[in-house]
Amino acid sequence: MSYAGILKEVGAALEREPRINLHDTPIAMEFDDGALTLAGEVADIAAKKLALEVAAAVPGVTGIVDRLRVEPAERMEDGVICDHIRDALLQEPALLNCSIRTRARERWETVREAPLDPAGIIEVEVGEGGVTLNGQVGSLSHKRLAGVLAWWVPGSRDVVNGLEIVPPEEDNDDEVIDALRLVLEKDPFVNAAQIRTSCRNYTVTLDGLVANEQERQVAESDAWYLFRVDRVVNSLEVAE
Repeated sequence: MSYAGILKEVGAALEREPRINLHDTPIAMEFDDGALTLAGEVADIAAKKLALEVAAAVPGVTGIVDRLRVEPAERMEDGVICDHIRDALLQEPALLNCSIRTRARERWETVREAPLDPAGIIEVEVGEGGVTLNGQVGSLSHKRLAGVLAWWVPGSRDVVNGLEIVPPEEDNDDEVIDALRLVLEKDPFVNAAQIRTSCRNYTVTLDGLVANEQERQVAESDAWYLFRVDRVVNSLEVAE
């Protein structure tokens, strides 16, 4: 397929995905030697992940360069975003034994040195609203939790979760569910006891009864925020 043909196929595939609105939030595309670059600001995390998945499935696309950003709930300077993430990580009990380092103002700052028996180190870097997490943590649940805490900051436009697991763990659907339950229990805007979760091939399904549409959407976003989750089926019902 020609260069123009591949771009046309990708555009058509994006148009067919109902969660992506190319008219309100256009996506710029470039194609070079099998690698497709997607750039722009999309409405939410669902639109971002679905755009990447849909584009990668088009024949002829062998790689994706992700430059998509999510429209933030609140515009914030990088330093403010970094401060919020720093505070969230410092206050999270599950990460108390992790050292924390941050960079948003052109220099690294160590904000906490772990005790003598450290459980890892989390390095937070923020640029143009995009957050990058690097370092090491002790489990996949800790990695996913740190990523969600970064996404929960209203100004975050993207989160690249490069945290390594030491010692290594094999990822699977059960690991996703363990992390999702942890995140839902910590989210003050949802009643985790009313939500049933399942996962197959990194597609999460939510079932149960919630109080209102806002809670339904918040629970879905929490699932999308998790590292490696490809799709979310939201079957939550709103109580009348």
